[in-house]
Amino acid sequence: MGTSAPHPQPPRRRSDVQRNERSLLEAAAAVFASSGVDAPVREIAAAAGVGVGTLYRHFPARSDLVVAVYRHQIESCAQAGPALLAAAPSPFAAVLSWIHLFVDFLGTKHGLARVWQGDADGFTALHLLFIDRLVPVLTDLLDAARKAEEVVAPITAYQLIRAVGDLVAWTSPDPDYDVRRTVTLLVSGLKQEQPELWQPDPAIG
Repeated sequence: MGTSAPHPQPPRRRSDVQRNERSLLEAAAAVFASSGVDAPVREIAAAAGVGVGTLYRHFPARSDLVVAVYRHQIESCAQAGPALLAAAPSPFAAVLSWIHLFVDFLGTKHGLARVWQGDADGFTALHLLFIDRLVPVLTDLLDAARKAEEVVAPITAYQLIRAVGDLVAWTSPDPDYDVRRTVTLLVSGLKQEQPELWQPDPAIG
């Protein structure tokens, strides 16, 4: 009597694992945005609707979770580009919506540096993934907006990502400052030709 072959893992089990991991990543991103990357693990597990043990089975260390959230958000931003371009009322509306998704993502990116202190190579690899994945997506959005004559300013996708990143990086809690409004003003400026910078006469003084 031969030995029976092991039974394959039921598809439902695999889908449950994937669903739990996705829920954890989305919950962690929301918690990190509101409470920072040092938020209690129990808070993240509760937000995802799973037990702490489940969280640790997927992500044994906090750095594992933060990096996974970072990668998940990069992929979400990348996939959102074509979807927004297809659904938005205009290419410029797609650009603006994508930029605001990018702003949501930046909170996790800033927290990553603290978690990965001492692992410069790992952090650099993630930064390269960030650039390689997102710059082409924003380039396509800007190209579509230029083709529709909605964007005329001479700026590259990389320059715009850097500019938005700098605006968000220096944001501190301030009820009199709305970074989203400022980002919207920045992106709206792409719809017009840029003025020449006036230089005062050196003789005037």
